[in-house]
This record gives sequence, C-alpha cells and structure tokens, in this order.
Amino acid sequence: MSSPWLALSVGADPRERRGEVRRAHEGFVTGRPVPSEIRSVVADSWRRSAGALVDPDSAAPVDLSDDELEAYREAHPLTRALPVFRDLLGTIAEDGEHLMAICDAHGRLLYVEGHRSVLRAAESMNFVEGARWDEQSAGTNAPGTALAVDHCVQIFATEHFSRGVQPWTCAAAPIHDPVTGRLLGAIDVTGGDHLANPHSLALVQATARAAEAYLAALAPAPQAGAVLLGRDEAVLTRIGGRVRLGRRHSEFLALLLWHAEGQTGDQLGLDVYGDELLNPVTVRAELYRLRRALGPDLLDSRPYRLLAPVGADFLTVLRLLDQGRTADALGAYSGPLLPASEAPGVERLRRLVHGQLRAAVLGGRDPRLIGAWTATPWGADDLAMWRALATVLPAGSPRLPIVLHRVRELDAEYGRATSLQRRRN
Repeated sequence: MSSPWLALSVGADPRERRGEVRRAHEGFVTGRPVPSEIRSVVADSWRRSAGALVDPDSAAPVDLSDDELEAYREAHPLTRALPVFRDLLGTIAEDGEHLMAICDAHGRLLYVEGHRSVLRAAESMNFVEGARWDEQSAGTNAPGTALAVDHCVQIFATEHFSRGVQPWTCAAAPIHDPVTGRLLGAIDVTGGDHLANPHSLALVQATARAAEAYLAALAPAPQAGAVLLGRDEAVLTRIGGRVRLGRRHSEFLALLLWHAEGQTGDQLGLDVYGDELLNPVTVRAELYRLRRALGPDLLDSRPYRLLAPVGADFLTVLRLLDQGRTADALGAYSGPLLPASEAPGVERLRRLVHGQLRAAVLGGRDPRLIGAWTATPWGADDLAMWRALATVLPAGSPRLPIVLHRVRELDAEYGRATSLQRRRN
C-alpha cells in the first residue's frame, strides 16, 4: 500500500492523474463532494481552503516586503539553518527546474531560491519572499498543508486548490524547534510533475531533520516547552525527549505555568478539585508524581512553582494578543486549552485565552481572520462570528451566499434549541 503522503502511486500516469484530479477539483469548487479517488489529505485540505473562503482564482497575499521582511527573517530561527538548507538542496535550487523555499509557521516565505528563469515563472503565482502560503491564504499547497497537518507531504499539480498554482508540483516538510517542539516553519521544493516521486519527499524530510539537529547543536541552554492547546493531555518537550502527562498532571502544569509566582498546595487543590472535600495529602502526592515526571530541577515547593522558564503555546497566544498581533495569535491557537478538563482553574484559564482571542478576531473585522475562525472546529458553530463575516465580506463576494446560508442554518438550530429548553423549563 502506498504512502498517503505521496502524490502518485507506483506506475501511475501523471498526465492521466492530472486530468482526473482537475475534474474532481472543478466539481468541488462548484459544489459537488470530493470523490473517493482524491487522497484524504488533499480532500481535507480542499475543505479547509473552502471553509477559509479561499478563492480558487486568487493569488497568495504578500505580508512582508523590503526592510520589514529583511528584519523579520534575520531574527527568525530558521535563518540560522540556512547553511544546512543550501548544502542539502543547493543543487536543486540552481538546476533551472526547481525552487527551494523556506517558510515560517504561518506560511510566510522567508527565502525562495533557484534559477532566475524559474523564479520569474513563480512570480506569476506570487511564490515570492514575503508572500503568505498557509492554507487559509493560498489554499492547498505543500508548505501550507505540511504546516496544517504537521507532516511531510507532496501536492501534485491539480491537487492545488488555487488554479494558478496547478502547473506546479511540490514537496514540503515541517521543521520544529528541537528544544521546545514548537513548529518553526517548513522546507519546500517546488518544480514540475517529476517531483511526484518518493525521493523528493524523503529529501525534504531528511533536510528538515538535519536542520533540527543543527539548531539543537546551537541551542545555548536547556529549556522546555509545553503544548496544551487543543489536546486533553499536555506534552512537555525538553532536550532529551518529550514527556506526555496524564490529564490531572496536565491540569497542574497549566496552573503552574499561569501562576509563575507559585501557588500553595491549598490553592492548587481548589483550582484542580474545586470545593470537593479533599485530603491535602492527595495534592502533595500528585505533585510529587509530577515532579518525578518533569525532573527534580524543574518543580519546587513552598510555594509550588516552576524553577526554570517553560514556554507554553497558550502563553504565546496571550503574548501575541498583547502585542496586537491577532493574525499570529490565531495562527498559534490550535484549540481550547485542555478541552476535556473540568478543573475550575483550568476552565477559567481556558475561557480567558479563548475569549480574548475571539474578541480580538471579532473586533478586528478582518474577513480573512474571521473566515479562518469559522473554518475551525471550535468556530464552525459560532453564530456571532458567521454573522460578522456576512457583514465584512464585500457584496459581490462569491462566498457571501455560502456564509448567509450558514447564518440561517445556525439561526434555525439555536432557535430550536432555545424553544426546547423553554418547554423543558
């Protein structure tokens, strides 16, 4: 069985496959379902692209240019790994048939390198430094989809959501911070149909791993990072590996991260267990086991607090919001904090993070961000956000009828739910 991340099966005719996928794509953008012969990773990406209101005839927007781009990429961690990218992919970037591209975690192209003629050809689809190629901006494409699914992937020709990109085939792999596990961006190779083979996918994946190893060697000191958004159990990444915590320990970690000054056992007990009668020994025992999981150098007591700085994805979202960077905050938000937790302190923290981000997206009235919110699992039924989207889209937008239809659907659903609740009361 072939890998789902490879674009073509062994022996497949690229020309025949191109036509088959084109017909499926044209059917999808005109309202028909995705046929079963389309790879699930592509079908899911098409749906996300459509949900984000990407126009299949649009080009990727340019977010950064000139001095702003130069300053941003100079400070970006992946710039430090440029020697690795150029050593491993330099030949590809100079052979007159391919491009090498490096993007950040939001899909913004930091570097695009290759032969002058290929670079000129790519300009027609805005595949240029500073352009944004995440799925919400440019639809299905290898770097954007690799970021969305956090896995290496090939996107072949007509599998691209935007028609202007369909002459190209690409392969990309995500790159993570080797210390914190945070997604840094992706490495991409773009060219013709001949890239739809196992070798190009293996090459970008090996390059990504080499870049991570290079960055690990440059890491100045051990640090840790925690992932708690969109998952029921936290993952703590440190040099030496990752630790997956149980649900209760994840709740304690979230609270310790939020209360950097520390908390007493009684305070933590109330935030985790609420007003239930609880023996304080239970809290001490849980925190003792948590210390064993984290390591003795990380958790202190009297009060309980983290001894070293630990990054966390939800803290990153709040920091970006404080800086007024709503788009980046939304890009860093992978879902509600520990969504299954019923710990009172975690529920308050979850509402804080989610509420502040939602308010910033609503208040900004940016159709791209509001559309991105409604394309998420947690925003799909957000009636207020759909209504806002209907008001900010231009009157002639081809997506406006879809949005208005969804508003009517949710109005009806919530109306029925309200009526049922009244009858029960």
